[in-house]
Amino acid sequence: MKRLFLALMIIAGVLVPAPAQAATGQLLRDSVGLYPRAIRLEHNGTANGRILASVVTFNGNTGLGAIYESTTDGASFAQVGTVADPQASNGKGLCCATLFELPRRIGALPPGTLLWAASVGADARPMSLRIWKSNDVGRTWSYLSSCATAPNDRGLWEPEFSVAADGQLVCHYSDETDPAHSQKLMEVRSTDGITWRDPRPTVSSPTPAHRPGMSVVRQLPSGKYVMSYEVCGVGGQYDCAVYTRQSRDGWNWGSPARPGVRAQTADGRYFTHAPTIALAPNGKLLLIGQILQNADGSVAEGNGRTILANTTGTSGYWSELAAPVAVDNPYNNYCPNYSSPMVVSPDGSTVLELASDYDGPTCKTYFATGPAS
Repeated sequence: MKRLFLALMIIAGVLVPAPAQAATGQLLRDSVGLYPRAIRLEHNGTANGRILASVVTFNGNTGLGAIYESTTDGASFAQVGTVADPQASNGKGLCCATLFELPRRIGALPPGTLLWAASVGADARPMSLRIWKSNDVGRTWSYLSSCATAPNDRGLWEPEFSVAADGQLVCHYSDETDPAHSQKLMEVRSTDGITWRDPRPTVSSPTPAHRPGMSVVRQLPSGKYVMSYEVCGVGGQYDCAVYTRQSRDGWNWGSPARPGVRAQTADGRYFTHAPTIALAPNGKLLLIGQILQNADGSVAEGNGRTILANTTGTSGYWSELAAPVAVDNPYNNYCPNYSSPMVVSPDGSTVLELASDYDGPTCKTYFATGPAS
């Protein structure tokens, strides 16, 4: 289980040796920077247009969320805040954080409230998905709630937020705690960001060994919602292939037993592992995954250097674009090109990408901007 491997390696203070090469682009921080996330502010008044980014990092064996800000449209970043959850200190473990700006009021939380959440406690079970909030554009953070806590010693991973059509805040996550499933995708919802209810699966294969995970959700201009995710544990060339599905209301996603629609180009190229998805103002979707593969399952030319684009929602074939950050031949590992976020410019012409890669033995995050078409 790669997420558990990641958590245990970091908890132990072990940096896995790797070739001494790094991605193109500018360095976000000159130390460990894992699982990057980035958003453009849209509900923070005079701060609108700024880009905020986060990475998981460590001070000794204490996990931290490092918060960065760009006032130059992604040309440069400076650290402005730190999320220091005491439950991630002293080797308890921290993994796969997310960053989200509330587009509307949720209970007492005003529009523009920033939420940061992560998987906490991989080595101090039970695990939980702990949420922190900021009302000063990421400078200071306070604990808000946990959207899920494991009932056993199994894992909860990769929290992701969205706001459904009925105005409720939704927390999506990967769940290993059900004995009937190696892993499934779940969602819970809240009217105030504090009390969470109605846990239900969004993707849950009838084959117990299958492992859907790493969901990312965006709302299209039409009002529909789209989710990207991987499905691992299937074996063969499509193990960990990237899929999408849609929802009319951001809560009902169809039968959880359906695998969804595999995203691929007209000649059959597709991503495997660690997908993220971004939305351009004109409704174009941009999709990235860790490894680009050919129709026959071989690693494709352009692996680590490609984004897929779709102007028809998730239907039809995807086209290829050059990725702003070039990662040299990423492979199935928690660092190179792992869950790389993208932020599209307001006019839809450019896309900012953050991607992690090894610099010698250390996993660091890089950023760059390129054309979105």
